[in-house]
Amino acid sequence: AASSKRERHQRRPQGPPGAGTANAAETPRQTRAPFRFDCAAFRQRLRHPVLGRRRGGPEEPELRSWRLKIKEMMKFAWDNYKQYAMGKNELRPLTKNGHIGNMFGGLRGATVVDALDTLYVMELQEEFQEAKNWVEQSFDLNVNGEASLFEVNIRYIGGLLAAFYLTGEEVFKSKALELGEKLLPAFNTPTGIPRGVINLGSGMSWSWGWASAGSSILAEFGSLHLEFLHLSELSGNPVYAEKVMNIRKVLNRIEKPQGLYPNFLSPVTGNWVQHHVSIGGLGDSFYEYLIKSWLMSDKKDMEAKSMYDRALEAIEKNLVKKSAGGLTYIAEWRGGILDHKMGHLACFSGGMIALGGQHAAEEQKQHYMDLAAEITRTCHESYVRSDSKLGPEAFRFDSGTEAVATRLSDRYYILRPEVVESYLYMWRLTHDPKYRQWGWEVVEALEKYCRVEAGFSGIRDVYTTNPSHDNMQQSFFLAETLKYLYLLFCEDDVLSLEDWVFNTEAHPLPVNHTDSVLRMNVQ
Repeated sequence: AASSKRERHQRRPQGPPGAGTANAAETPRQTRAPFRFDCAAFRQRLRHPVLGRRRGGPEEPELRSWRLKIKEMMKFAWDNYKQYAMGKNELRPLTKNGHIGNMFGGLRGATVVDALDTLYVMELQEEFQEAKNWVEQSFDLNVNGEASLFEVNIRYIGGLLAAFYLTGEEVFKSKALELGEKLLPAFNTPTGIPRGVINLGSGMSWSWGWASAGSSILAEFGSLHLEFLHLSELSGNPVYAEKVMNIRKVLNRIEKPQGLYPNFLSPVTGNWVQHHVSIGGLGDSFYEYLIKSWLMSDKKDMEAKSMYDRALEAIEKNLVKKSAGGLTYIAEWRGGILDHKMGHLACFSGGMIALGGQHAAEEQKQHYMDLAAEITRTCHESYVRSDSKLGPEAFRFDSGTEAVATRLSDRYYILRPEVVESYLYMWRLTHDPKYRQWGWEVVEALEKYCRVEAGFSGIRDVYTTNPSHDNMQQSFFLAETLKYLYLLFCEDDVLSLEDWVFNTEAHPLPVNHTDSVLRMNVQ
C-alpha cells in the first residue's frame, strides 16, 4: 500500500467478469492533415518566463539558503535513485535497490518521469539531461501488465506533458501521445465511465477487485480532465477531450445525495454504489480538477466552475466541522453518518479552497480565504502535535482527541505532499510569512527523520523520535513534496499561477491563453 499515492488497498485487481476489451474499443480518429502544435507561439503567450524574471537585486539570504537546501535534497534523492535504482519505479533507500510494484502495468522509470519537471525548475541541468536520456533511450511503452489508469495518467502522462511544455522537446510529447492512446480502451463501458485497471498491452480493462461491486472511483475517473484536454491539444485529435466531457455528462445527469458526490460509481449502470463521501482518498482530486479545469481554460469552462461551486457548497454544508478546540476540519460521510476523521490526502483542500476563493464573488472571497486558512492550520496542527513534526496518514476528532492519529495503522508518513501543497498556495495567495516558516519546519523534520544514507524514506510512526523506516522513496516525493517546498521559497513568477495549473502529481500544465482547437464544442 505504501507505494500508492491515493488511499488504496493494493490487492490484485480482479479480472474479467464484464471486463472491457481492446477489440471493441474505439481507435483514435486520425486527423485529416498532420497536426503540429506551435511551441514557439505557446511560449510567447506565457505571461511570465517559466523560471521567473531574474531580479538581479538583493534577496533575503535566508530565502536563498532555504531554496538551495531543498535543491540539495532533490539532488541527493535523484543521485541515489540513479545509483541504485535507475529505470526501476522507485528507490528502496535502506536496501539500496529498486522497486517495481504492480501499479504501472509493466511501465518503468516512474521516478524518472515524475522528477523531470522538478529537476528542470530547480535548474539541475545535468540531472535533467540524465532523466531525458533515459526517456529517449530506455522508456519502453510496449508492456503487458495491469496498470492503474489514474496513476499512469497523473504520473506518466502528466510528467511527460509538463516536461514537453517546459522544454519543447518532442520526445516528451510523442511518448505522452503514444501512452495516451493505450489508455483509451478503458473507456469502453456502457456509460463511458472508464474502468480503473487496464492492461496496456491487450487493452483489457476491469475494476479494482476491492472496489465495491465493480465500481469505478470518483478520484480516478474524475482526475483525467486536465491531461486529456492537453492530449487533444497536442495531437489535434478530439477523442481524448470527448472522453472526459462525457464523464461530466454522466455526473451531471445523476442525482447527488445532498449535493454530494459519493466515491463509487458503476461504469455499467452509471449509478452510485454505496454512499461514502470523502475529500481525502477516493474523492480528493475530482474536486481539485473541477476548479483547475476552469482555471486551465482561462476561466471559460463555466460548467467546471459551477460544478465546483455547487460541490463546495454541499461539502461546507454537510462535512465542514469545528472541533471543541476550535480546529476546522472536513469529516467523511457514510450514508448520512459523519466519521470525524481527516486524511493527510484531504489536506490539499486548504490550497484548493484558497485557489477557488480568489475567484469567488467579492462578498464570499474572504469567507473562502478564511476557510482555507483554517483547514491549512488544522493540517499544520497534525504535524506539530507529533514528536517528529511530520503528520500522520489520518487524524481524528473524537473522544477528546484532536488532530492526532488514534489508530496504530494511521501513524505512518510516506513523504506525502498535501500539507506543503496547501502552504504553497496559501503563501502565494496571502503572503503571510507563517506559511514559509511552516514549510521550513517540514524541511527540517524530513532531514532529521526521513533522510537516510541513500535517499529519503517514509517512517512508520510519526509519534516517536526514533522511527523505523519503510524503505521507500516514493516517486511523488520528487514530483510533489520537494517541488512545492522549493516553489514556496521562490518568487511568485516561477511557474506562475497565471500561466500554469498543477495536476494532482504537481506536474505544471499551461493555462490555455488562446481560443484554440480545444474549445471544439465537445460539450
